[in-house]
Parts: sequence; C-alpha cells; structure tokens
Amino acid sequence: MDYEQRAKVFQDHKSFSNSGGGISEFIVPHLLKLYGSRATARDFEIYAPNATFEDPLMCAHGVKQIKSAFYSLPKVFSESRIVEYTIQENATGPGKAEILIDNKQHYKIFGKDIDLVSLIKLKVEGGQVVHHEDWWDRKPLKNRDTTNLPLVGRLAEYTRRGSMLITHVLMGFGKDPSH
Repeated sequence: MDYEQRAKVFQDHKSFSNSGGGISEFIVPHLLKLYGSRATARDFEIYAPNATFEDPLMCAHGVKQIKSAFYSLPKVFSESRIVEYTIQENATGPGKAEILIDNKQHYKIFGKDIDLVSLIKLKVEGGQVVHHEDWWDRKPLKNRDTTNLPLVGRLAEYTRRGSMLITHVLMGFGKDPSH
C-alpha cells in the first residue's frame, strides 16, 4: 500500500483502538527503522513536509532536518534500536490522532551499552506525522512552557536548535545517503 492509500485509509478511519487497525500500523514499522539506524528515504514519507521532531538534544523543523537527525545515529552509535514497545493510539479529531509509544531504546557507544526508557509522542494529521517528541525517561522536554523559569526553558530550546543546525550541516543538509 503506497503513502496516498495509507493517508486515505487513515482519513476514512472513524475509530481507533489500542489493539491495532489504526494509522500506527503504517507509521511504527518506519519509526523502528529510523531508530534502528536502517532508515531509507521512503521511511521519512511518514512525516508532513513541515513536521517537527524534538528530543532533549535536538529540535528539527522540516523533513530534511529530521533526516539529518536520524541519519546521524549510526555516525554516533555502533548500535541503536527500539527493543520493546507498547502503542496507544487516540483519535483527536477527524483525520487526526495522537500515538504514544512507550518504549525501551538500546544504544552502544564506544563499546558501552546504554538502555533508555522513552515515551515517543506523535501527532498525526491526514495520515502524516506533524509533530514527533521523544521524552527520555518519560520526562517532558524542557522549554519555556515546562520550566519554572521561562528563560531557562528558552535557553534549552535555543541549545536544541543549535545542536540540530550543526548536525544538519554535518549530515549534508538532510541528503539521503547512497547505499
């Protein structure tokens, strides 16, 4: 089933359940490839052109920056993958859903294993992810709305944006690698 067909199925879908059958069935396999350092250009079709991605280290705007963020994983880690997960999908309006993926991620850097508990929050509209947040240790990202001192939150936002821009330059501005 191609992307347009998936979007149509999603838009026609009137109810969502935790047992499957929703848009998460189309999105999660691509997400597993992104986190598993096996992403191809096709895996990024789950994102709307103006989608955003945020984690504690980066804040990406647009698919090209999101590509840079995920294509950088194998440059930093010798292993990366989601090893366990549960999915909750909730309809939030016509053609809209929120997907929550409670998961355990495994990374290896310099021969050291790192396991991380995470909550991935996806906002989906018209069959595409418009906002993707990865909450490490299931803690909300620090920003001007989630900290007691808005200045500290704003500094965290600027730091994540700066980190993303440096990564974007180093990764060739979201250019798909030749395999």
